[in-house]
Amino acid sequence: MKIVTAVAPVNIAVIKYWGKRDEKLILPINDSLSATLSTDVMCAKTTILTSPDLKENKFWLNGKEQSFDNVRLKNCLTESKLNYNKYIFALILIIFLVKKRCNSTLPYINWKIAICSENNFPTAAGLASSAAGYACLVYALAALYEIDGEISDIARLGSGSACRSVYGGWVRWQKGILSSGEDSIARPIASASHWPEMRVLVLVVNDNQKKYGSTIGMNHSVETSTLIRYRSESVIPQRIEEINKAILERNFHKFAEITMKDSNQFHAICLDTYPPCIYMNDVSHAIVNLVHHYNTYKEENKVAYTFDAGPNACIYLLESVLQEFLSIVNYIFPKPMDIKANDYFKGLPLDQTIIKKELMDDLNLTQNNEGVLKYLICTKVGEGPRLLTSSNEHLLQENGLPK
Repeated sequence: MKIVTAVAPVNIAVIKYWGKRDEKLILPINDSLSATLSTDVMCAKTTILTSPDLKENKFWLNGKEQSFDNVRLKNCLTESKLNYNKYIFALILIIFLVKKRCNSTLPYINWKIAICSENNFPTAAGLASSAAGYACLVYALAALYEIDGEISDIARLGSGSACRSVYGGWVRWQKGILSSGEDSIARPIASASHWPEMRVLVLVVNDNQKKYGSTIGMNHSVETSTLIRYRSESVIPQRIEEINKAILERNFHKFAEITMKDSNQFHAICLDTYPPCIYMNDVSHAIVNLVHHYNTYKEENKVAYTFDAGPNACIYLLESVLQEFLSIVNYIFPKPMDIKANDYFKGLPLDQTIIKKELMDDLNLTQNNEGVLKYLICTKVGEGPRLLTSSNEHLLQENGLPK
């Protein structure tokens, strides 16, 4: 028997990936760039076990057993439009590719495997759960089958943005130009320690599964939006170089401007899609309004919002303004009285500072009803995937069944 357990991070893009030039190979129409977030706060966790005693391959995802036998694989090939079947097909393809790169003399290369994976944050809610999940799967498989070298291209085949979660710090996914996809890989541009003051506040507006899946929305945008090609060909090449420079120079004002512009343009494309795929809601727009009011008050960009394909806001800001901005968020979006602070404020420790009256008066913003935010997560830029060495961390027992 051999068993490995890994954790992998979420990444939040500041230059969005939206649109594929090749659906099967998941080749994007533009470069993208993201920050990898700390696995101490948000992560996917995967245990893989292989044993000669296993009679069939087994797979559990977030507590539910799935099936990826030959019948399911056949269905994947004939009904690939179904999200579940596509997930299982990607899983089988990833296992095949990893085994293809490993040393074929390994004694357990042909043994059956059991996989158990779970996230410690909402799945399919626009918080990059698939990126963390597939990166974790590929990293664990690579450890199991003793692969060294490039694996971001394999992670890409599960979920495009998963290739960025293979690395820590600030990561750029190069779209590549080859039809084979060999050059469509992720590369780190700065380490997790490069900008130590950077913090991320995730304002969870809705933790339910989103109405429009990213794959469907993306495909519809490519097919119907007249703006998406202009963005990928005329905007992104310059924009990604500018934000790369801002990150390396730790120029937050410029970084924030580009981040917010790219988020706005991404959602403009979603509206330009026919029929439109709408991910943000009234609370999302209230957060946008708050950020711009605060930056105007400070006469400089001190806070930046970005929204992936969902209503939840990811706020980039420096530690020096974290407590003040949080006090404003707590005032504008009051915490429900019946929720304990530990259940509402998650992640890194936060000081619940009361907003100063003069600041509240200067901002002149309308207070929302209690509970429009479900909870908040405070985190920071972190390292890439890692293995867990303690047997207590495994999600599977030695018989291949979940603990």
